[in-house]
Amino acid sequence: MEALKIAMIGGGYVGLVSGACFSAFDTEVAVVEADPARLAALREGRIPIYEPGLTELVAEGVAKGSLSFGDDLKAAVQGADAVFIAVGTPTRRGDGHADLTYVYAAVEQVARCLNGYAVVVTKSTVPVGTGRRIAAIIEHVAPGLDVDVASNPEFLREGSAIADFMQPDRVVVGCATSRARDVLGRLYAPLITRAEQMIYTGVETAELIKYAANSFLAMKVTFINEMADLSEKLGANVMEVAHAIGLDARIGPRFLQPGPGFGGSCFPKDTLALVRIAQEAGAPSRLIEAVVAVNDARKASMSARVIAACGGSVRGATIAVLGLTFKPDTDDMRDSPSVPVVARLVEDGAHVRVHDPQGMDQARPLLPPDVTYCDSIEGALGGADALVVVTEWKAFRNLTPEAIRAAMAGNVVVDLRNIFDPAAMVAAGLRYYGIGTTPR
Repeated sequence: MEALKIAMIGGGYVGLVSGACFSAFDTEVAVVEADPARLAALREGRIPIYEPGLTELVAEGVAKGSLSFGDDLKAAVQGADAVFIAVGTPTRRGDGHADLTYVYAAVEQVARCLNGYAVVVTKSTVPVGTGRRIAAIIEHVAPGLDVDVASNPEFLREGSAIADFMQPDRVVVGCATSRARDVLGRLYAPLITRAEQMIYTGVETAELIKYAANSFLAMKVTFINEMADLSEKLGANVMEVAHAIGLDARIGPRFLQPGPGFGGSCFPKDTLALVRIAQEAGAPSRLIEAVVAVNDARKASMSARVIAACGGSVRGATIAVLGLTFKPDTDDMRDSPSVPVVARLVEDGAHVRVHDPQGMDQARPLLPPDVTYCDSIEGALGGADALVVVTEWKAFRNLTPEAIRAAMAGNVVVDLRNIFDPAAMVAAGLRYYGIGTTPR
């Protein structure tokens, strides 16, 4: 069967990962990137985001000719079997809705350039009803154009995106015609090992699935964080609570790790968008409204934990903060809990030294100007009065209590990810404060 050709509009995180992965199966992928700096980097083999394995996968696709980068949208979409819209949908200022400006602009350009049948696919996360709006835009710009509109939401976790794409739990395709179903079914066929992995729905259902999935996971995170707060009040251990309830097959262990609140590019944006979608539909989601409010409050409250652990004041104290990105194995700083934590500590007079394996360049525009950036863990820890762990990078997990105590001038450790053994920390002479456990 002849290899498929696709165009990926947008060379950001979703478009780049998806395009590179498709190209590994000999699909001809043309990634269209409008930003000149990003395009130049991609053409030179410099990947502008950090994702394990992505640099190598892109290089392989380019080397064998199945992956290309350019800014000529017309050349990319002509002859394409499918055109994926993978541009940003940031939260719109003022009302919390997803901003679809880039999506609709891309659709208009695609409609003007197509010269034959194609499936126009939204890969970006978009509100329910966007597919209908896209179809109307195409009909207005190019009446009678032979296209189908489909929704194919992504479920990529930053830090493990390639594995998530190559070994999917499920692939969701929302479309209305057998023609579109055939194109997208052929495209994903190399990834499907079980029939139930491939889920075909209507467009609106596929659009809602993405928001529902992310909001449910965000709700699990928020639930265990509230149980952590309750555990602290009652003298219980939230880690044991999470382990026990996670063994229930109806609940499962994933996303039951207590911490400083969720961040990143998806959960904050998608929960807020679902709240607005539900409100406008006349079926408000009180659960997700509470998740948004509780998570915002939690991130804002983490600095108070640090200040309390330091005796009620951090003025003049040197505090080492390990981890800035919202999760490990990424350089993404969007809505990271580290931002309000560091900002408050600096505001209260602390000298803050930070280290992150990948996120320091991205953090600089977001953090106060007098933060000190350290190239090593040792540089951040040396002589510090207190240590705060915000992101659970593997390199931090490997630190021994003895090494921490020897490097620091003080002995306060505030572990917002529960990566250390409390008993071992206390035995090394450290005052240890985890999440959801009694301070040691």
